[in-house]
Amino acid sequence: MPERPRVRTAEGVVEGRLRQGHAVFRGVPYAQPPVGALRFAAPVPVGPWEGIRQASEFGPAAPQSGPTRGDPPQDTGWLTLNVCTPDPGGAGLPVLVWITCGGYMAGSPADPMYDPTALAGAGLVVVSVNCRMGAEGFALLDGAPANRGLLDQVAALEWVRRNIARFGGDPDLVTVAGQSGGAGSVAALLTMRPARALFRRAIAHSVPGMHCTPALAKEVTAALADRLGTAPTAAALAGTAPQRLADELTALCADLPRYRERWGRLAHLGIAVCPVIDGDVLTETPWTALTDGRAAGVDLLVGHTREEFRLFSVMTGLRGTFTAQDARTALDVFAPAPDGPDAYRAAHPHASPEDLLETVFSDATFRMPSLLLAEANTVAGGSSFLFELRLGSPTVGGACHSLDVPLAFGTMDSPTGKQLLGDEPAPEAVAVSRELQRAWARFAATGRPGWSAYDPDRQLTRVLATGSRTVPYPEQASRRIWQGFPPAPFDLT
Repeated sequence: MPERPRVRTAEGVVEGRLRQGHAVFRGVPYAQPPVGALRFAAPVPVGPWEGIRQASEFGPAAPQSGPTRGDPPQDTGWLTLNVCTPDPGGAGLPVLVWITCGGYMAGSPADPMYDPTALAGAGLVVVSVNCRMGAEGFALLDGAPANRGLLDQVAALEWVRRNIARFGGDPDLVTVAGQSGGAGSVAALLTMRPARALFRRAIAHSVPGMHCTPALAKEVTAALADRLGTAPTAAALAGTAPQRLADELTALCADLPRYRERWGRLAHLGIAVCPVIDGDVLTETPWTALTDGRAAGVDLLVGHTREEFRLFSVMTGLRGTFTAQDARTALDVFAPAPDGPDAYRAAHPHASPEDLLETVFSDATFRMPSLLLAEANTVAGGSSFLFELRLGSPTVGGACHSLDVPLAFGTMDSPTGKQLLGDEPAPEAVAVSRELQRAWARFAATGRPGWSAYDPDRQLTRVLATGSRTVPYPEQASRRIWQGFPPAPFDLT
């Protein structure tokens, strides 16, 4: 393979680099920069180019918000993707399209945690996608389409459909994958008619149960615009610099406690924007669309970690400080009404307030949305393969949110991997990492990760830990509490 591999895409020739035995192409545009006249517009396909386009550096991520936001972008070419292929001259390799969209507000494929080398070594063509996030991608604006971040993802999948065969991939063997906000994006794509013909399978780790009604989303946008001294319209906000808008969204997220009486669950989670059930891009949540037969099931690999909320309690410095009142508030806000709070207390009679709070937050935000998505996909005729990660983080404690990502990518030596797993990962972490990588590769190629499918009777679930095993779903108390209560869109209280 040449040091500078070239591929002729439908739009023009790109020249990548040979890295660790794989051909890598970075910063390839799949749509025009969404600035100027295209600010807040649906993605517009990139035009053809003459000559050879250099594709050796990552494109900039869109402006980001929140406590984990990256550096401000230096240019406006946000809508790019990256391809890592073990054989650009081959054909028919399974394709994994990774969506980075943490909290719907931050993240970049340039993060070493998402290094695709190990997955490409397992025989996958790996594509990672930059899309609009935060206010650019998800604020509901008069005069602009809703859920622009999701529309960007569809545009990226259309690029994959047109071009991936030129990189050795099979356009009919595409698996779309993500974690956290990326997993929520995957769940949304399951229900979006323009997207369904563009992928065959889906991987969703820690699916968030976060959607907004238009009424709530409009109030959030109005509050954001008011802080900027402008109107809550696309035309008015187009005069605000993108990074300024992103920074003000960060400030609004920090200020959410003052809106709890009006904005309810959304304000308690600290994230001000998320996909909107707008009636056009998204007509309903994935759980109801699948369960009620308005979306067909797929091959779905889905799961969560055991202590999802632990990462956030440690990051915020609040672990060890939660009181009985904090637990009561969490139960009243997030447990299914009206009997959920008492059901949690009955199921965990000896739990401390902190343990009770952590359980209900973990369930409401990620664990139950993931489980219920597996069940809904099965009802819709798909094959669901469920997992729970129980391998604990030696630094954070417990199987916390995001611990599964460096394990699945085999990037335990990345900065985030070391933060979660230590400088030298334990042998059991290495074993789980290898199992997850094999599961992803098998699933993308065959639709089977290596354990039995989930069904309502046996509820078989892969528990990933020292000596992984397949058992009935382990969080039965939570499952019983949430049966019949799929995640509903956040609304005004």
